[in-house]
Amino acid sequence: MGLLDRGLEIKDRDQIRLMRRAGLVVGETLELLRSSVRAGISTAELDAIAEDNIRSSGAVPSFKGYHGFPGSICASVNDEVVHGIPGERVLAEGDVISIDCGAIVEGWHGDAATTVAVGEVPAEVTALSEVTRQAMWCGIAAARLGGRVTDISHAIETHVRASGDYGILEDYVGHGIGSAMHQPPNVPNYGRPGRGPRLVEGLALAVEPMITLGGKDTDVLEDDWTVVTSDGSWAAHHEHSFTLTPQGAWVLTALDGGEAELTALGVPFGPLAD
Repeated sequence: MGLLDRGLEIKDRDQIRLMRRAGLVVGETLELLRSSVRAGISTAELDAIAEDNIRSSGAVPSFKGYHGFPGSICASVNDEVVHGIPGERVLAEGDVISIDCGAIVEGWHGDAATTVAVGEVPAEVTALSEVTRQAMWCGIAAARLGGRVTDISHAIETHVRASGDYGILEDYVGHGIGSAMHQPPNVPNYGRPGRGPRLVEGLALAVEPMITLGGKDTDVLEDDWTVVTSDGSWAAHHEHSFTLTPQGAWVLTALDGGEAELTALGVPFGPLAD
C-alpha cells in the first residue's frame, strides 16, 4: 500500500504502473461503451458489456457492490448528472448519457467517465459536453509538482465561466484515488488557486467536472443513488485519473496517456517507463 503523508496516499512507481493497468482497462471499456451507445439499447445492456470487458481484461469492476451499488457502471441520462443505476431504461434518439466506469487491478483503481450523445442532440447539449470535457483537460493541465489542488479547481471553473452560463456542481467533486476508489483530497470544480494539499509525485487524482445547462442544485432520487438537476436541465460529466511525474502529467485512464490533449495545451507529458 502507498505511504500515507498527512492523510494522502503516496504511491511508488510500481503502484502507479498498476494504476495505469487499471486505467487502461477503464479507458478501453469506455471506448467500447461509446461505440455501443445507440437508440434502442438499455442501460442494463451497456452495464453487461462493461462488466464482461472489465472481467475479461483481468480486472474487477470498482463500482459493483460499492456501498451496495448494483452496477458495474453509472449510467446517467439527460438531467441525471451522476450515479444513475443501469437498468431497464432504453436510450432514445436525442438522449445524452454520462457513463462512469471503474476497474481494479491487483488492488489498485482506475476511474473515468464520458458523456455520449445518442444520435443527433441539440447544439447546446453538444456544446455543454465539449465545454465539460475541455474543462477537465484544463484542470489536469494546470497541475504542477509543488502546486496546490485548487489550481486544478480554478482552471476548471475559469474555462466553464468563460464558455457560457453553465451550472457547476458543488456538492459532487473529484477525489484522490489509489488503493481505494475515493480518497482524500477532494478536488472541487471551482475555487481560488493556491489552496489545498500540495501536488507531489505519487499522488493520483480523479478530475471530474459535472456541468449543467441550468443551475448547480441537485436532488437524489428515491433509489438513494441517482443525482438529478433540481431544475430539470441536462448535464454532462467527464473524468480522468492522472498523476504527476518529474517529466509532466500522465493521464492513467486515457489510452494515449493524455499525450495528444496535453501537448495541444502546451503541457509536458510525463509517462513512466514500463
